[in-house]
Amino acid sequence: MIRRVLDILVSASVLLLTSPLLALAMLVVRLESAGHPIYRQRRVGREGRPFDVIKLRTMVDGAEHLGAGLAVNENDARITRVGALLRRTSLDELPNLLNVLRGEMSLIGPRPTLPVQVEQYTPRQRGRLAVKPGITGWAQVNGRTALPWSERIELDLFYIEHRSLALDLRILRRTVAMVLGGSGLYKGQAGGWEGEL
Repeated sequence: MIRRVLDILVSASVLLLTSPLLALAMLVVRLESAGHPIYRQRRVGREGRPFDVIKLRTMVDGAEHLGAGLAVNENDARITRVGALLRRTSLDELPNLLNVLRGEMSLIGPRPTLPVQVEQYTPRQRGRLAVKPGITGWAQVNGRTALPWSERIELDLFYIEHRSLALDLRILRRTVAMVLGGSGLYKGQAGGWEGEL
């Protein structure tokens, strides 16, 4: 209950404070390329429940049907100029706060994954679905998409098993440092699963 109250208070406050920036970003995205500035993609949440994650569009409209499909690499030609800036600053994730307000996500937890990824989970890996997905999480601040997919899942499982206020605060501190540094945005040579659109 405390976690949910904090999710609501923080996400509502941040959305209120950043609403002018969000509106400006949506306008610039729309002016640079055709298509809606908001991108929705089906993900799997707590206990396997599907929902649509909401983000600012950073690629050309219909990018999932072009080039590498769902995989996103550094210097991907489908990423727009504005989209590159939004990704580097993680501002494209701001609309995730609406998912938090709706109760589909939490501020901290494993990143929500695609149904095709969940279909490949082992019984142990399905433990990742025991909590709400988050905007940031333990795997995000320990390598993000530069890590192999199986390692990211293990980090998420570690978080679920050791979840605490102290760990959450540690994740938040590291998240701020990562956003300012723009590191780990794309899958590394170790492979990761597939980068998020």
